[in-house]
Amino acid sequence: MSDYDDPETEAQWCAERRQEVSDYLRGEGLAHGRVGEWPAWQVCPYVSVWAIESLSHPGAVGWWAISGDLPSDHVSSSDAKSPREAVRAIASLWQEAAECMARGERHPSFSIGSGHQDEELGPMLASRAGLLLEWVDDDEAWVEDGA
Repeated sequence: MSDYDDPETEAQWCAERRQEVSDYLRGEGLAHGRVGEWPAWQVCPYVSVWAIESLSHPGAVGWWAISGDLPSDHVSSSDAKSPREAVRAIASLWQEAAECMARGERHPSFSIGSGHQDEELGPMLASRAGLLLEWVDDDEAWVEDGA
């Protein structure tokens, strides 16, 4: 078991998540600038939120991406002005998608997976969304962010 309180272990975990986000964004075909050097918010080893630079406004956040022990995903900064808002937006969408999966339906504006594993994926997505929303509601989890 890794000691995530160790700065070197944390740095390695963050570097791996940053690469994961870069690979995810490339796979999504999302045109973007630089990925932040360090997470904008994290709970190591579970979740990290990354600021993604806008191409149209260099130096500004255009997107937020999430990575960790959960599916990678992203949201536009026009829908979320802070890492905390990004987590809320993504978790809320996941919650909706999980509810659709439980009914055997696809979400109208969001897809995850191929649809062939919804029985497994739906409950996992609901669980991760619930945990993220608990963190969003916990002011102490956001002390460093100032949100």
